[in-house]
Amino acid sequence: MQGAFTQLKRLLLAGIACVLGAALLTYAVDPLQLFRPSHLAFYSDDTRVQNAGLIRSQSFDTAFMGTSLAIHFRQSDIDRALGTRSLKLAMTGSNSRQQGFVLEQAIDRGAKRVIWAMDDFIFVDAADIETDPYLSVDLYRGTAKGIASYLFSAAMAKESLFALLRSVPPLRTPLTRAAPYLPVKFALADVDDIYALPRDFDVARDYNAKKALASFAYITSPVRSRFLGEGYSYDAMVRHFERDAVDLVARHPDVTFDIYLPPYSILQFVAMREASPETLKIVTDLTARIAERLTQLPNVRLHDFRAIKAVTHDLDNYSDVIHHSPKVDAMVLQWLRSSEYRVDPNAPLASLNELKKQVEAYRVER
Repeated sequence: MQGAFTQLKRLLLAGIACVLGAALLTYAVDPLQLFRPSHLAFYSDDTRVQNAGLIRSQSFDTAFMGTSLAIHFRQSDIDRALGTRSLKLAMTGSNSRQQGFVLEQAIDRGAKRVIWAMDDFIFVDAADIETDPYLSVDLYRGTAKGIASYLFSAAMAKESLFALLRSVPPLRTPLTRAAPYLPVKFALADVDDIYALPRDFDVARDYNAKKALASFAYITSPVRSRFLGEGYSYDAMVRHFERDAVDLVARHPDVTFDIYLPPYSILQFVAMREASPETLKIVTDLTARIAERLTQLPNVRLHDFRAIKAVTHDLDNYSDVIHHSPKVDAMVLQWLRSSEYRVDPNAPLASLNELKKQVEAYRVER
């Protein structure tokens, strides 16, 4: 019996030693750079986790936020066009609670300007940020719980071990090349490459009218059209807009907010017109509320890119009905720089009214 107890004790001590060793490895390597910046760091496309480390480790004066419509921007392009030191924090499929929370952390770390691609669907109802299963608020806040979940994570220990091996000079080049094909998340050598399209990406292959029209046909099909309005409730969306956007802006009067309404293709609104007119009304009513509220805030510059006919009616700019090409990304940055499409506080609904006319007149060539 004594021998069995001794063996059990040794096994327990060995287990504790392994756990503590893994935690020490994660702390020493720090793949997220939560504790210290590293010139040997690699980055992950898991933006909801990676952003927590970027906010702590990068030098920036501007935070760039959005969903998948903003995910392919490169920080270097933003900086070149707008004269900033930006930090891209866009998260695919993110909602206004997540975006507002992450922006607050970036502002607390020194961001004096926010560029925010504000999609209408970010304001759909979702979990409260404190119980959000997809975003660790404790990791961002650096609480004991958040740090413990990071240090004692088996996944982070694996990433740390791989990073340690990659730091060995003879192994660095082959492991760096192999990283995108291995089961590791931290595979990007340059922060500029986080969720950015490869520089040799074939834009015409993935962004063209054929794909945009196919997407339109898919979402307006009678068996799927009900999904166009899923989650859309005017009262709930206004409530989230006021809490997650207006209140955030009001809490930070010394921060400049460049908020823009992204240039969806005209097909997005025509799809609603044909298959879910009640959703189109919610979207236009919400847009009116956004325009009227944001243009009255002194630290907000609101830009509306949705009625730029030369872009939104050219379906070769899109991979579906909303996602635009890198060519349009570059246009967005130039429009922000010039303020050409800034919403006039004295006529906040002008661009919306123009969009309504375009949607009513447009006919799809099937």
